[in-house]
Amino acid sequence: MDLKNAQLDVDNWIKNHGVRYFNELTNMAQLTEEVGEVARIIARRYGEQSEKESDKNKDLGEELADVVFVVLCLANQTGVDLQAAFDKKMDLKTKRDHDRHHNNEKLK
Repeated sequence: MDLKNAQLDVDNWIKNHGVRYFNELTNMAQLTEEVGEVARIIARRYGEQSEKESDKNKDLGEELADVVFVVLCLANQTGVDLQAAFDKKMDLKTKRDHDRHHNNEKLK
């Protein structure tokens, strides 16, 4: 699924299952909360912190999907075509970073 269709799916879900979008500030707080849940899993599963028993069954993919869902909500609410923005960003990064990363001694 591309981002444009993902935005449509989220919008349809909101219309059919939600009452309305939370306002942008609430969704920003929601996004921060979801990113925090991803950070907790990463820090404890792949970082130096020990993983608590209560975190061992947490699904990283599910938490990442929560982040994507809220990002798609924010894009819909603010009129951002995320597919166009992402394509533009990938083009910029490809042009800007190709040689820079290949020439970075730290990455070799």
